[in-house]
Amino acid sequence: MEILYEDNHIIAINKKVSDIVQADQTGDEPLSERVKAYIKEKYNKPGDVYLGIPHRVDRPVSGVVLFAKTSKALVRLNKMFQEHDQEITKIYWAIVGNLPEEDHAKLTHYMVRDAEKNKSYAYNKPKSGAKEAILEYKLLGCGQRYYLLEVKLCTGRHHQIRCQLAKIGCPIKGDLKYGFPRSNEGGGISLHARSITFTHPVKQEKITIVAPPPMNDTLWKFFYESLES
Repeated sequence: MEILYEDNHIIAINKKVSDIVQADQTGDEPLSERVKAYIKEKYNKPGDVYLGIPHRVDRPVSGVVLFAKTSKALVRLNKMFQEHDQEITKIYWAIVGNLPEEDHAKLTHYMVRDAEKNKSYAYNKPKSGAKEAILEYKLLGCGQRYYLLEVKLCTGRHHQIRCQLAKIGCPIKGDLKYGFPRSNEGGGISLHARSITFTHPVKQEKITIVAPPPMNDTLWKFFYESLES
């Protein structure tokens, strides 16, 4: 388990592709339980360990996940995520197989979620029951067959990045649900929660937490090292 940041109030983990953030119907051990076990052991805490989950990252996605270690931090983070989303900057990296028409652009769509299929649909014009979805992307790198995009979320919709990139003809590598033709080894998709910037819920200072991409993946390693050099 890779810890990116920790203090008395919050802890941030670099989630692996296979991790689920909290318990679901699969019965697999969630990341939240592993974090609790780590806190219990490190601080020799008796009884149950408190851990709040202010936001989630989909199972096939890697990257930074934030947890609250106190109820006060959770309440404030929940409020920030739900009511003041503009105070939080979420940056993602996505590897796609098609070069977008523009190197950088702001995308606005109207998204409808199908809960039964666990899938969202994007439309160019307003539609009954649809929610506005906005993101900004820019091209960061080019390989022989794939392209690296940096995505800034302006709204938080279900599968927003996956859905909107697919809508412009750039489905994320490995994302069969949104039109990529082949799966990735291990069943994940090449979408990584690169960083999150927010106001600390107790200290009231700006914090940015950055997560390295999965370096055991040769494509992520190629793009990361290309950017570093």
